Amino acid sequence: MDTDERDAESYAILGAAMEVHSVLGHGFLEAVYHAALAVEFSTRSIPFVREAPFAIDYKGVALGVGYRADFLCYDAIIVELKAQAALTMNDQGQALNYLKASGRRRALLVNFGASRLEYKRLVL
Repeated sequence: MDTDERDAESYAILGAAMEVHSVLGHGFLEAVYHAALAVEFSTRSIPFVREAPFAIDYKGVALGVGYRADFLCYDAIIVELKAQAALTMNDQGQALNYLKASGRRRALLVNFGASRLEYKRLVL
């Protein structure tokens, strides 16, 4: 992944995730990483909304169901967390659905469950 000045926001988010992983390591439940990442985002002044809701619309009709992304950072980047052995295609599909539902273009899929932080950047 190319995280340079062209995507400073993704770089900042991943830096926060790397810090959480370096302090906590792997093996905790996903909820622990949610809480720790919220603290790290606040410490680094990364704007975020936790459990950001996105409604699903079908042909102009609100379906009354929707998604909740783990984080929405900078009002632009969906951040979806996992705490499992490895990321799967289902995880990637989930993040892509969040992008479609939200109208956003960028997502970061971050897995704290492996011995090294695993992440994938998705762009629509």
